[in-house]
Amino acid sequence: MHMADALISPAVGIAMWGATAGIASYSLKKLNIEADEKKLPLMGVLGAFVFAAQMINFAIPGTGSSGHLGGGLLLAALLGPYAAFLTLAVILFIQALFFADGGLLAFGCNVFNLGFYTCFIAYPLYKRLVRQMNVWFSSIIAAVIGLQLGSFSVVVQTLLSGKVELPFTTFTLFMQPIHLAIGVVEGIATAAVITFMMKAKPELSTTTYIPVNRMIATIGLLALIVGGIFSSIASSKPDGLAWSIFHTAGTDELHATTAIHGALESIQQLFALLPDYNLKSADASIGWLNIGTSISGIIGACIVAFVLIIPYMMKKWRKQTR
Repeated sequence: MHMADALISPAVGIAMWGATAGIASYSLKKLNIEADEKKLPLMGVLGAFVFAAQMINFAIPGTGSSGHLGGGLLLAALLGPYAAFLTLAVILFIQALFFADGGLLAFGCNVFNLGFYTCFIAYPLYKRLVRQMNVWFSSIIAAVIGLQLGSFSVVVQTLLSGKVELPFTTFTLFMQPIHLAIGVVEGIATAAVITFMMKAKPELSTTTYIPVNRMIATIGLLALIVGGIFSSIASSKPDGLAWSIFHTAGTDELHATTAIHGALESIQQLFALLPDYNLKSADASIGWLNIGTSISGIIGACIVAFVLIIPYMMKKWRKQTR
């Protein structure tokens, strides 16, 4: 559900950048108040894992579409909502800048749609539900609601942008059902990871906790394996957003011609060394393993982890130099 710049107007894009920046600022302030330095390395490895997991598109049977893990609810369940929102913002920015996955103008929309609803609406619902039912049902219900709100927000943003190619009612009728199916799969995947974490360290709750160093190393290694190997088996079918756009507008590519769109597209082309998670020059593969995709998964996961762990490294360095 990564929106391209062509889907939104500059006014909507700038407004959503502002909204996202406000939420990120508030989350950063709350995270500083918590002053839990041990959470920073966990943000790094979980961010790397979610980056890698988002590369694996799974087919939605009978639709010709696919979906991928959003990761907002999972991150919130393991990190808390504020750290989760910031982690997801870093993931989406790196995806847009270095891999041309989602637009730079649409960055605020994408963070809001994938992060705000899951971290600040679906996660509180999950916490309430998990006291009354098991992790699996709680995760599925919360994931579905978070993704339904996020997908509807996409429709509203295109409406406010004046995209006449995407009439509100028709676009909604395609977006909501396909993302309902994706939400169910996301809920199952979220519950599976949370259950694994609980089994590995049973004394931990299903809310916010800090795993031991071995757990952090395990998640980091898993991120590299998922990004470097399993990303090559992702479905090639269009994701739920692209599928909905095609069935609504009759094309999977919309074009925008404003100066802002053009300038941001030029910046993205300059920095996107591995566009669409592949090599620019030529496709290379060893059997079913796509070399470009594997390189993208490993490099992307490492960049995400590095960016998120920088604050932790700086704090340790400051303590040592005092």
